[in-house]
Amino acid sequence: MKLNLKNPIVFFDLETTGTNINSDRIVEICYLKVYPNGNESSKTLRINPGMHIPEEATAVHGIHDEDVADCPTFKEVARSIAKEIEGCDLAGFNSNRFDIPLLAEEFLRAGVDVDLGRRKFVDVQVIFHKMEQRTLSAAYKFYCGKNLEDAHTAEADTRATYEVLMAQLDRYPELKNDIAFLSDYSCFNKNVDFAGRMVYDDKGVEIFNFGKYKGQSVVEVLKRDPGYYSWILNNDFTLNTKAMLTKIRLRELTHK
Repeated sequence: MKLNLKNPIVFFDLETTGTNINSDRIVEICYLKVYPNGNESSKTLRINPGMHIPEEATAVHGIHDEDVADCPTFKEVARSIAKEIEGCDLAGFNSNRFDIPLLAEEFLRAGVDVDLGRRKFVDVQVIFHKMEQRTLSAAYKFYCGKNLEDAHTAEADTRATYEVLMAQLDRYPELKNDIAFLSDYSCFNKNVDFAGRMVYDDKGVEIFNFGKYKGQSVVEVLKRDPGYYSWILNNDFTLNTKAMLTKIRLRELTHK
């Protein structure tokens, strides 16, 4: 099975200091770029997160503070990573809920403008969960018939994710070998921001997806309760969420 690609697609995986999109940092990134002609290129980078790597995180991926002490910070490599993924669609395992939002935060913190909103995102975990309900190691065993050695290293997880997607396309005839289709299929919601704090409803209207205004129009809430905007900006939400909310607010102000 060869992926039917209009654009290159980058399979990637992050190892991090934790699971908080707002505050945790990348310690390793691996990406595998697959081109429309079938050629591949891959790269793995260790990143100095500028903070202590908690023991719980090290227990998962095996990366200690001393392993990244002499590595570049994300800010130092952000532009080269942005160049590598420019014009590419993106794929990963649980990537829509974690890897892509965290990567977007790191780019924002580094001051590098990457318009991820124009990309297609394929989340292989969502496809797997819709079809079978298991983890990456189980998915690899189920679809590829192999044990996943070195699980929770970015390189092994990235390659396994790519192979699982190829096997999913072989197994399920209802899955189209088309990145736009796979992107739509592997989305639970149509997110406005990467963290999914705001989503589009069936009519394409931005609505809040959390809290006391869940299910209500963002525009209408900001009209009724303008202080809610300030509350979000001053609390523990991602930079991307705040930026997208600001974009909506400015759009409505200019349309008055």
